[in-house]
Amino acid sequence: MQFNHVANRLDPRHFETIVELLTTQLGFVILRRTERSIWLRQPGANVDLQFSRSETANRDADKLRSQVAFLSETPEAALQALAAWLVAKGVAASVGSYSPREFYLDAPAAFVDFVIEAMLPELADYGV
Repeated sequence: MQFNHVANRLDPRHFETIVELLTTQLGFVILRRTERSIWLRQPGANVDLQFSRSETANRDADKLRSQVAFLSETPEAALQALAAWLVAKGVAASVGSYSPREFYLDAPAAFVDFVIEAMLPELADYGV
């Protein structure tokens, strides 16, 4: 088997806003869409993201441990810019940190089971 994609859940009320964030702010392209789900890819990547609409009212209490992660030379600033974009669109968002080199963005009303993480590229230098 070959790794293909990762799936996460979005609240239907904010589904299109998060898709817009990913496409306009992070350069993702839409690969496929159904009534319930969407598949996206960031050019240059070889793993796709699938998001499904989820009516789940409760949020995973441990969702900070489930991330869609990105590399950035300025991870905190990059996430602060995305948070400001979301707030301007009417979606509450905040940035927190795991460490001085790893940060996360949460939009609790939109992200059901994950947060967006940004970290310094050196943290992904695995030497393989």
